[in-house]
Order: sequence, then C-alpha cells, then structure tokens
Amino acid sequence: MARPDANPKSAFGMKKPPLHLVPDPPLIELAMVMGLGARKYGAFNWRQTEVAASVYVAAARRHMAAWFDGENIDDESGASHLAHAAACLFILLDAMAVGKLVDDRPPPGAAAQRIRELTVK
Repeated sequence: MARPDANPKSAFGMKKPPLHLVPDPPLIELAMVMGLGARKYGAFNWRQTEVAASVYVAAARRHMAAWFDGENIDDESGASHLAHAAACLFILLDAMAVGKLVDDRPPPGAAAQRIRELTVK
C-alpha cells in the first residue's frame, strides 16, 4: 500500500498492524458480549486462570450452529450469537498470547489436509 501522505510518521505507521481495517460495528457488539461475560465470570478471567481450548471451541461452535440454523440472538443474553462466537475466539487468541491456554485439542488429525485435497483448484 502506498504511503497516503508525505508525513514521515506515515512511513512508520504503514508497517504496523492495520487496525483501521477492523470494522467498528462488530467490535461494539463484541464489547457488549465481553461486558456480559465480565459481569458473569469476571473481567479477564481467562488471564487469571488457565482456560481449556475445548470449552471455548465448543461454545463458539454452539453459537455458530444456532446462528447458522437461523437464530440471530442468544436467548440467555439477548446478544448476537455471532458476537458470542467471536468472543470465544478472541479469548482463545488472548489466552494463547499470555500463556493461559490449556491446549486440550485432540492429537492432530487430517481435517486441514482433507480441506486442501478437496478444494477445487
């Protein structure tokens, strides 16, 4: 991407993560769900104690399944299923980054390889 102006700061800024490309409306929904979680479980609980990957993967998949099946809003929270799923993924990423993730995934399987093999080229 070309530098947008002649300001020398722009040259340095262009080398950093492009946070301006992340749309705000989904982040706002994510923040609402994270606030619900903070009230229910405690803010940043996944940084205070270790968390199992399987718990958050299962929760994300439940929210995705409900959304894909036609239900937009979670009955318990009144918030978007997609925002709940995103919160699960953000927690997994953050827990990994700070060394609090219990990686209880099963031994590696063939899913990624099968996707590559079955992808039409």
